[in-house]
Amino acid sequence: MSTEELKPIIDSDMDSLFILPLSVIPLETPALQSAKLIKNVRLKSVVEVFSDAQSGSGQVDVEKLGAVFGWPEDQMHPDLGVLRRLALLPSYDVYSLRISLREHGIPVNDFSSLKLSPDKAKELTKYMVMFTKPLMRMVYGEEAVNIESYDDLLRLFRDPDIKKARARLEQMANSLNIDIMDVPRFLEDYGDTFLSLSFYRHCLDRLTPYFTACVESLEPIRTHFQLKQNYNLMKNCNIIEEVINSMSASITGRLEVFERRSRDMWDNLTQEEFRSVKTMIEKYHVSIGAVLCGLTVKMNSFARTFPTKNSGGPVKRADFMMSEMIQGIELIREMEKKYSL
Repeated sequence: MSTEELKPIIDSDMDSLFILPLSVIPLETPALQSAKLIKNVRLKSVVEVFSDAQSGSGQVDVEKLGAVFGWPEDQMHPDLGVLRRLALLPSYDVYSLRISLREHGIPVNDFSSLKLSPDKAKELTKYMVMFTKPLMRMVYGEEAVNIESYDDLLRLFRDPDIKKARARLEQMANSLNIDIMDVPRFLEDYGDTFLSLSFYRHCLDRLTPYFTACVESLEPIRTHFQLKQNYNLMKNCNIIEEVINSMSASITGRLEVFERRSRDMWDNLTQEEFRSVKTMIEKYHVSIGAVLCGLTVKMNSFARTFPTKNSGGPVKRADFMMSEMIQGIELIREMEKKYSL
């Protein structure tokens, strides 16, 4: 996609950074099972009770749900307590949710449902190559093996059909200090950890043209004969650009560290080294998810309002920056700091 045409990023609910389908949470109010908790453009969590092209999005503040569903006023409804805690979570991507829901003691109907859709996992195959290559080289050497997905890889390790590979698999099991029958299970753990890295890299990469378009749109505002005299507008434009640049650079740097560490892992493969890498990556799931969630919501709002380079003039863009973009954008930086500790 070029910067000439921007379309909002649309994922399935389970692949989204900013949508939590409430069907995965055990709630007492039946009508909430079909609702979603979403991050709005100000990065505040609201309950979306309906959404369609004709009617738009019906959003309700969490604190006003009692009036909508007729909850008793003299006591707190159990669903309100749960939704208040969910509203505080910085991102709704599945990897952040796995950690955040446990930390906040929020029950889930089925924890195994917190995973990317098969279509998204397939889409991420090109990112997984950097992680699967060293693994394939270790066991299959230079043998030609056709791999199109991580599931294909796991099938190979469950039933290796090359004699040389079986011997290497034994060697790998010894290095990991596990039984050879446990290698596929270990690799599933490995695959899920690095699928999370691939997911976050994918989310960051697809935002690049949006970052470019948004930052470039600030220049006509800054050079406009009248707008450039507005001190608060100029200050906010600087904040917007700085947050976009610094947060994208921060996530890029962190992902590069993880990717380098995962490549080095294969030079000294032990179960302890793998667990160390896995723990290091998962420690930052929530902070990375928070930044990408916030940036995606903001860039989606920009893309809806200004789908092309010529959409709207400097004045309209200035109004958008002051009313939509600046609202809550500092939260992105605050969340990154909070969850990186």
